[in-house]
Amino acid sequence: MTLHDRTAVITGAGNGIGRAIAKSLARRGCHLALADISEPALAETAQLLDGARIRVSCHRLDVADHAAVAALPQAVVSEHGRVDLLFNNAGVALSGTFDQISETDFDWLFDINFGAVVRLTRAFLPHLRASDDARIVNMSSLFGLISPPGQAAYSASKFAVRGFSNALSFELAGSSVGVSVVHPGGVATKNCRERAQTLRHHQRRGDGAA
Repeated sequence: MTLHDRTAVITGAGNGIGRAIAKSLARRGCHLALADISEPALAETAQLLDGARIRVSCHRLDVADHAAVAALPQAVVSEHGRVDLLFNNAGVALSGTFDQISETDFDWLFDINFGAVVRLTRAFLPHLRASDDARIVNMSSLFGLISPPGQAAYSASKFAVRGFSNALSFELAGSSVGVSVVHPGGVATKNCRERAQTLRHHQRRGDGAA
């Protein structure tokens, strides 16, 4: 796929994989609509792209907010005029056995990791169909391929992303919209590093996990 002069929407663009995707696409001349729940993180990512000869827009977005997701395509099209790629990257994680994760927390995680992927795909699909060459990229996980203990909620959500993406790719076969599903392993994002530092601090104090 030729990325030069295309427009990509990236959720979770404030750090980690989302920021890395943004930097990679910028090097290839792809215009970017960056979305994240954290405005300071978005600004930091945008600053890292200074000097790239592309258009960059920043959109504060809570992917669990149905109304905000529904409004995002128009905001992006108003800034860029088109959408060619959608990276459903935003996600959250919880560790713990099924018995340890409350129903509220389980539903919260599933709504972000899977529900938001469905909502964003539905919202942007009409615009992607208008492109001559478009792609949806959904971020699953290694835990969308295997299911270790202590990851019941997270693994279930990532298997759901995998199944949705695979079915969608068959349904869109022959159209201008392709579908990819990605299964990264462990990535030391800023949030992961901060949690690890907190955990080590508590362990040194002898008062258990954070």
